[in-house]
Amino acid sequence: MNRTEIRPIIKGLDLKTPNSVEEKFQNETLRPIIKMQNDLLVKYFSDYLLSKKCRFNNLSELKQAEFITAAFKKDSSFKSELKGMIIGQFTVLEFTIYCSNKNDFNKRILAMIHQRITSVISLF
Repeated sequence: MNRTEIRPIIKGLDLKTPNSVEEKFQNETLRPIIKMQNDLLVKYFSDYLLSKKCRFNNLSELKQAEFITAAFKKDSSFKSELKGMIIGQFTVLEFTIYCSNKNDFNKRILAMIHQRITSVISLF
């Protein structure tokens, strides 16, 4: 089975409209992988909270959002592991495209994961 065949289809994305290479890669590769990895990403963040001994539930919603944002801005190891969970799902061709613009794609990956974690904040 091809790696791309197991990825979910994201409804509402217009993949036929000509986009930049970056936007096309984001919509055809990054979004499906991040959606597929959702449960793992949530569990990973939950484990991250335990490792930081954070009493996340005791924080106000504002402080929770600030904690998440700080993790995405300051914790290099945290960010590297998140990126690795996504990059590890690439095909060789996708990895080649990723390598052509790593900085932009890394920002996109982290922004999408940050948004996903923030959207399920009530699970923590």
